[in-house]
Amino acid sequence: MQYIRLGNSGLQVSKLCLGTMNMGTSQWKPWIFDEQQSEPIVRHALDKGVNFIDLADFYSAGTGEEVVGRIVKRLARREDIVITTKVGYGTREGINANGHSRKHIMDSIDASLARLGMDYVDVYMLHFFDVNTPVEETMGALNDIAKAGKARYIGVSTMLTGQLAKILMACERNGWVKPINMQLQLNCAYREEEREMIPFCRDQGLGVSVFSPLARGLLTGDALSTRNQTDFFTQQMYSDEASFEIASSVQRVAQRRGVSNAQIAQAWVLNHPGVDCMLVGADSTAQFDSALAALETRLDAEELYELERNYTPCDVINDYTAGKRILRVPRPAQEAFSLKGAVA
Repeated sequence: MQYIRLGNSGLQVSKLCLGTMNMGTSQWKPWIFDEQQSEPIVRHALDKGVNFIDLADFYSAGTGEEVVGRIVKRLARREDIVITTKVGYGTREGINANGHSRKHIMDSIDASLARLGMDYVDVYMLHFFDVNTPVEETMGALNDIAKAGKARYIGVSTMLTGQLAKILMACERNGWVKPINMQLQLNCAYREEEREMIPFCRDQGLGVSVFSPLARGLLTGDALSTRNQTDFFTQQMYSDEASFEIASSVQRVAQRRGVSNAQIAQAWVLNHPGVDCMLVGADSTAQFDSALAALETRLDAEELYELERNYTPCDVINDYTAGKRILRVPRPAQEAFSLKGAVA
């Protein structure tokens, strides 16, 4: 395992972070693992050196935190593990049961800690940017949580660069703790965060952790998986021609190497100069080992061109562009990966 300091903080985390959206209860989504199915995956990740585990109260409507909390308690010492959870989408119905109001944030941190069976989380993160709550109210609440010791650090996820700038300015004006990490979506099929967000995070000293390195499963080549057939977000985010062509390019590079599609897609993310760590949502120990192998995989110039040639600009993926994203058209292949070159 490789380790890195998260942004300008002193917090050291493994470059592979165990994502847990697939752990909780299948009553929430048909592809979710229960506690018994999840434990071998968590154990394997810990055995391989992972010290970074990502959760959200939204996952399985809170059951995910309960399941992972119990597993971690059985398998590891709390002080050895970096636990992240997120707030925003909520776990129940109710007029104040979502968003980033002071009431919801304060209610949610206590509920998350109770479900996790922990006194604190290491990083407490905003799941998105709440445009309906004043940024000072949100960040003031997070500052109070950090000062109370319920969170060691704070972080953010999935927002526009200007929204992150508003957060940092509010913290600066008021002398509040600042976020140390930005969690964002990045993969061969979605690279819009390269334009502004990643350079801005680097400039401001935030770490960058990446989720969905496999484009919600599209880049694995398994179009018939339960998740790919039932996950609305996969269809909404990655149903254009360019995404499918990028998936084909990943497969061509993988076949040339004699490795899995996933290893190539993950290697592209882990080799990205703007990325600190990558979330791995493994359904098996073998899938986790694919990500581990990707840590040591270096892609050459021809492979990188093949992986990147189909990419064209698109709308950013967030709550504000749902259902409005443009379709994309790929560019032609170079000779090494053209039909002619493949035959040769």
